[in-house]
Amino acid sequence: MSLSLDKLRLLRRQAGDATPRTVAAEPAAAPPPVVPVAANDAQARRPAPDSVFAWVEQEIRHKPSGASVPVPAPAPLRRPDVGGLHRLLGLRDRGTAAARPRANAQDRHVPGEEIAPGLFLIESFLAQPIPTQPLSLAFAKRDGEQVQPQDLMFFDTETTGLAGGTGTRAFMIGAADWHRDAARGDGLRIRQLLMTTMAAETAMLAEFARWLQPSTVFSSYNGRCYDAPLLKTRYRLARQRCPITPLDHVDLLFPTRRRYRGTWENCRLATIERQLLQIVREDDLPGSEAPAAWLNYLRGGSAVNLRRVAEHNHQDVVTLSLLMLRLVAEERRERETLALEGGPVRG
Repeated sequence: MSLSLDKLRLLRRQAGDATPRTVAAEPAAAPPPVVPVAANDAQARRPAPDSVFAWVEQEIRHKPSGASVPVPAPAPLRRPDVGGLHRLLGLRDRGTAAARPRANAQDRHVPGEEIAPGLFLIESFLAQPIPTQPLSLAFAKRDGEQVQPQDLMFFDTETTGLAGGTGTRAFMIGAADWHRDAARGDGLRIRQLLMTTMAAETAMLAEFARWLQPSTVFSSYNGRCYDAPLLKTRYRLARQRCPITPLDHVDLLFPTRRRYRGTWENCRLATIERQLLQIVREDDLPGSEAPAAWLNYLRGGSAVNLRRVAEHNHQDVVTLSLLMLRLVAEERRERETLALEGGPVRG
């Protein structure tokens, strides 16, 4: 707040501190001789004011003008340290971080053949007889329905998270089907698509769609509620025609729960695999650790755990084919037993 000289005089009059303009007393004494002083001593030699108002008035009257006040030079602008800011916020260079391996990452080998930039195809073949008769779907409460063994496609995905939604994507799709190969004979063909860059998703979805036929019947374990909706969302976001919606789907989770609920501690696929099919995995990477393994590889880490993810996915689709045959056989055996005993057949 600033006060003008006129306002200060008005305040002095109101406070009774103003001196009369004319004095009828004896004539004023001669002023003392002016002694020149240095500029830096002017403040010290100045007579003390009579009151607070006089002091404020004196300060305003002797205050240097704005033109004479030295203005400090502006400090030079510092160049921002972008790299330090990124390190502070935990950010990374999106353009080069995925392509630049870490200095301590020795193993970056990804299995399979690169069929598109950043997309790898992993193929294997298990020789085994193909069922000769159509498989009944009565175990899934679909009485009278049958499926040709070679129309079945057992599939499973490995994703970047378990929450679902548009932010989650499948970085691996595994599929198994019974196939008659001219050189290797009959067996189970396992194909896996693995993308090692975000940009490879479009090629992966297009390649998976080429594997499907109008007669294909999907088979999964909880895939109707998770894997299939996730892939449908990814096709929609990629602006590709969704090949999954028009196809039939047999989810093995629900008939497995109905038949074996309460028999073991839970009905997870790993439990059913171990208890019912007598399959014991060695050095298996849990599915919950698959997202971390893939993201670690994208950031330049080792591919060791990524290969373990591929092995885990491979065993999942093989287990689905064995579980399908077991459920069909159990349902047929139960119906035959009930028919011999004359009891009602469970629907």
